[in-house]
Amino acid sequence: MVGHVDPTREARAAFRALPADQPIAMINLLRFRETAAYPADHPDHAAGRTGAEAYAAYGRAAAAPFARSAGTQIWLGRPELTLIGADEVWDLAFIARYETAEAFLAMLHDPEYQQAVIHRQAAVADSRLIRCRPQDAGAGFGETRDKP
Repeated sequence: MVGHVDPTREARAAFRALPADQPIAMINLLRFRETAAYPADHPDHAAGRTGAEAYAAYGRAAAAPFARSAGTQIWLGRPELTLIGADEVWDLAFIARYETAEAFLAMLHDPEYQQAVIHRQAAVADSRLIRCRPQDAGAGFGETRDKP
């Protein structure tokens, strides 16, 4: 099974083609490696970390760039069961909100963030990162007050 860890060149181009000056929410679905896979020349290569431990290191290392981008984590959960798409099993799910897509991209280009990403790459076996345009929830199920 091929895991998705980093965005493709095409996905990055599609992201940049969307409006950059509007708020975004990023749905994150993560499956961790049993053992973190750091490059041989990385200081943590022989540390024997689990994927979850490496992801926690990523969270600590990326905290300052995330804060500088005015990012906020608005929801966090541990998936228990996938009812639809049962072949996908996730260890962690969360939603991060950014004031603008431009702020998210600025975080990705932050040198401190780029150093932190090695922990994410070592930690993650598979992931989904889904960009969403936030909308106000309506009164009924599946309704919104915003127009599509």
